[in-house]
Amino acid sequence: MEVNPIGFFHSPLKSKFGIPRQSGLVSELTGYVVFEPAYRQEEAVRGLEDFDYLWLIWEFSANRGEGHGLTVRPPRLGGNKRMGVFATRSPFRPNRLGLSCVRLDHVEMHPKWGPVIHVTGADLMDGTPIYDIKPYVAYADAHPEARSGFVDQAEWEPLEVVISDRCASLFCEGELAALKAVLAQDPRPQYQDDPERIYGMSFLDKDVRFKVKHRVLEVIEVKSN
Repeated sequence: MEVNPIGFFHSPLKSKFGIPRQSGLVSELTGYVVFEPAYRQEEAVRGLEDFDYLWLIWEFSANRGEGHGLTVRPPRLGGNKRMGVFATRSPFRPNRLGLSCVRLDHVEMHPKWGPVIHVTGADLMDGTPIYDIKPYVAYADAHPEARSGFVDQAEWEPLEVVISDRCASLFCEGELAALKAVLAQDPRPQYQDDPERIYGMSFLDKDVRFKVKHRVLEVIEVKSN
C-alpha cells in the first residue's frame, strides 16, 4: 500500500523540541491543516463541522533516519525506565505514524487553499504530513473508565512559568497564553535537571530561551529567528 499525505499541518511550533507530549494538553495551542490540491474541494469536508473533535493520522517526520528499537523511555516515567514501544506513545515507532485527537474550531473556505481545517490542542510540529482525518465519535471512541497503564501511576504536575514584561510584550495575548501553556508542560528531556542549563525552543518566528529550577521555568530571553 502506498500512502501519501492528504495535507500538511501548520503550527507555531517550528521544531520537535517543545511539542506537547500528548494532544489536548495545551488547548491554547492553535493550528490548521491545508490540503494538497487533489483534496481542495468543499465536498471533501461536507458535514465535518457537525463534529467537535477529529482524529488526525500523521507522520513523525522529524524522526526520519533515527533508529527504532523495541523499547523506549517514556517521559512520564522520568526518561529512565524502559517500556515496550507498543505500550507507549513514543514518537520513535516502526512506521513513524502518529494519532492525535484535536478539537475542531472551524473550517475556513480559503480562496486559494480550499477548505482549511482550524483546530486546537494539537501536538504536531509545523509542516507535519497529514495522512488521514476522521471524526471523533463519542459512543465508540470514549472510554472514561479505561485503565491507562503506567500513566495512571505517574502523577504529572505542570511547571510554574515566569516571563518578564519585556519578553511577554513580543507576543500577542493568544500567542503568549499558548507559549506559557506549552512551557508549563516542561519541554526538557526528563532525564535532564540542570538548573543552570539554558534551553532554546522555536515558537512562531522566535527563539525562546529558558531555565528551570525548583519546578519554576523562567524565560530569560526571546530572540527573533
